[in-house]
Amino acid sequence: MTWTTTQDLDAFEASAGAFLRARPAEHTVLLSVTASLRAIGADAYGAGAPWFGWWRRGGAETVGAAFVWTPPRTVLLSPMPQEAAAEWADEMSRRRLAVPGVNAGRAAAEAAAAAWQRSQGGTVRTAERARLYRLGALIPPAPAPPGAARLATTTDRDLLIDWFTAFAAEVGDPPPRDARAVDDRIAHGRCTLWEVDGHPVAMAGVTRTLFGTARVAPVYTPPDLRGRGYAGAVTAAVSRAAQAADAAELLLFADLDNPTSNALYQRLGYRPVEDHLVLEFDPEPDRP
Repeated sequence: MTWTTTQDLDAFEASAGAFLRARPAEHTVLLSVTASLRAIGADAYGAGAPWFGWWRRGGAETVGAAFVWTPPRTVLLSPMPQEAAAEWADEMSRRRLAVPGVNAGRAAAEAAAAAWQRSQGGTVRTAERARLYRLGALIPPAPAPPGAARLATTTDRDLLIDWFTAFAAEVGDPPPRDARAVDDRIAHGRCTLWEVDGHPVAMAGVTRTLFGTARVAPVYTPPDLRGRGYAGAVTAAVSRAAQAADAAELLLFADLDNPTSNALYQRLGYRPVEDHLVLEFDPEPDRP
């Protein structure tokens, strides 16, 4: 068995950290999630204790794949060869873990899902198709909409909780467990608002900068305020602020079923990197 699994974040980072840090853009979600688990708590994404794993080929010293799972969400996978995907499915089955699905680059997601079906049966459903973008030269919207950007503060806390909850509902994620994620964003200046006549009309967050890389997320405008250019303006503002702070490389994801957001981010200077899939598993009724 070449997968090592644990529920110890320290052990995971000690063994797989160098592998993840070597390609921070490729591993952006695994890195940001583990950073949040450390900063906010092991229950930041759900009541279930997280699982972590890393893979080495046949006794080799070098780590070649990794995963992070924060139940009840899908498992985050790094890119991995076919043999690692097959052995991952076997390891999850051996531990009798009811994995709900995977979230990864297209090749890794499809390989893991196929391996899971061979091991467990059942069906696989595509829940989300997303594209990872990297910022080249920032192109602010012109003309800019009315208003101006400002950092969110503690006075915006209740509004941000509502908007984070609304965003999660729109994209099909579980709602935030509590206000800790919002409080963490505010405390570290990682949420920007676009404001018109003293009223916030849109928000954009950004992850911690990890090894020179940060990711814009989430971007949200209330439905009744959309179509006015606020999302583009606040995304440009948070991108500029992240670059001015400490991010040498800036990323974001866009839902491929939303052509409006994909076109918007490309107008702002974001360029496609790779496609990702969220694949959900439905086990056979007679399987454990």
